[in-house]
Amino acid sequence: MKIAVAQLNIKRGDPWHNLNLIEQSAERASGHNADLLCLPEMVTTGFDWKRNRQLLAETSAHHQTVSKIARKYQIAICGSFLECAASGMPCNTLLYFDARGEELARYRKVHLFTLFNEDQHVEAGRELVVRDIHFAQAGFGVCYDLRFPELFRKNTAMGAQIQLLPAAFPHPRLAHWRTLIQARAIENQCFFIAVNQCGQEHHEAGVGSAHYFGHSMVVDPWGDILLEFGEDEGQDYVDIDLGQVDEVRRRIPVLQDRKPGLLFFG
Repeated sequence: MKIAVAQLNIKRGDPWHNLNLIEQSAERASGHNADLLCLPEMVTTGFDWKRNRQLLAETSAHHQTVSKIARKYQIAICGSFLECAASGMPCNTLLYFDARGEELARYRKVHLFTLFNEDQHVEAGRELVVRDIHFAQAGFGVCYDLRFPELFRKNTAMGAQIQLLPAAFPHPRLAHWRTLIQARAIENQCFFIAVNQCGQEHHEAGVGSAHYFGHSMVVDPWGDILLEFGEDEGQDYVDIDLGQVDEVRRRIPVLQDRKPGLLFFG
């Protein structure tokens, strides 16, 4: 399975500019015979909450455009997007489209980042999602979810072999980002694909600006880093062998040695 990772500097509040970036990324990835293109968090809009409210009526069209891009270039696409919930509230939603443009997974971000007031602008998700994406069983998270190990352990218990995480992680938390990604891969004995934004974004008064540090990563079930970006925009590729998941879980049977009846979270 060949994974394409696109680390993007997203233009805030300009979905059609960003959709053009996605199409360019998909065209390049298709030229490299990639099976899956992984994108960052809120990839069509960024985090301008006032502007995003105005864009809610357009979000279905944005999603349909990504579906058409996947079908046109015959590549699966995964990223986090602005979505309008049935309540009329914005959601930060991971969507996975297969190479035919069909939506295989929809996961709404469960843990909202209160430090940037995300909880005041976004409706939180209420369920975890693991889906068969043709290549593997995939579990999903978005950005701040990375700090909650129980989410990914539950995904693993539900059958996840790979975990996909679009993100917008800023300085000064690069050490946290790198450490947590490797930890989530090691403790769940899975591939972990984490795609971060790069560039700078200015938020409303009281929150300030965010400098996204990039460093998108693909980590294998041993915790070895297969791919890591720097801070600039770019696109790169990595081949993963899902047989390694079974091998690692067989050699170190952490998952079957758990004590789920004893250890639980209140």
